[in-house]
Amino acid sequence: MMGMRKVLAVCSMLLTSLLPVTAAHATATEGFDYQVLSPEMGTDSGKKIEVAEFFWYRCPHCYHLEPGLNTWLKTLPKDVAIRRIPAVLNDSWAQLAKAYYAMEALGVADKYHDALFKAIHEDGLDVTKDAILFDWAAKVGMDRKAFIAAYQSFGVQSKVMRANQLTRDSKITGVPSFVVDGTYVTSESMTGTEEGLFKTLDDLIVKVRKERQHHTK
Repeated sequence: MMGMRKVLAVCSMLLTSLLPVTAAHATATEGFDYQVLSPEMGTDSGKKIEVAEFFWYRCPHCYHLEPGLNTWLKTLPKDVAIRRIPAVLNDSWAQLAKAYYAMEALGVADKYHDALFKAIHEDGLDVTKDAILFDWAAKVGMDRKAFIAAYQSFGVQSKVMRANQLTRDSKITGVPSFVVDGTYVTSESMTGTEEGLFKTLDDLIVKVRKERQHHTK
């Protein structure tokens, strides 16, 4: 079981190594607000500009970012899509990745995503035990048997393996982190503030849109 100190250390690992030494830039700056990923990470949003969020339900930083993230998501242009990816930075993270993909398989991920964060960080839910996680699913309104079946399914196992691969491909070392269009990596620990993070994401979306327009000329 990962102690809380280690949880905080992993979640904020980027904070000690990538924290910018200058104030927020007028426009997102490579090397400060974001890094360029090479080779690029695979995307799964068709023609839309993809914003991939890497998170972990036990990460307090991910939990505290959720309200601001949910507000920002409401401002996304129609040509942008959010892709939530439960990060798998080590084997112990796979369990909660399975929980996310099980909810997704049941079509209730959006409904219960914040609820699982709340259960862990406000109610002290012991998510290291599958049975307790299954009981929680039933308590909040999911069909317990259906959740267990999805959780243990080959489809969910495959998605967790894919999330594991994407986590490695993204080269992130902590969460929450974001990859825009499979190319640009950013996080609050890089931008320095939550406001700076969303501004950087907006700037990167504009950057990708301009790059696409240039390539089609």
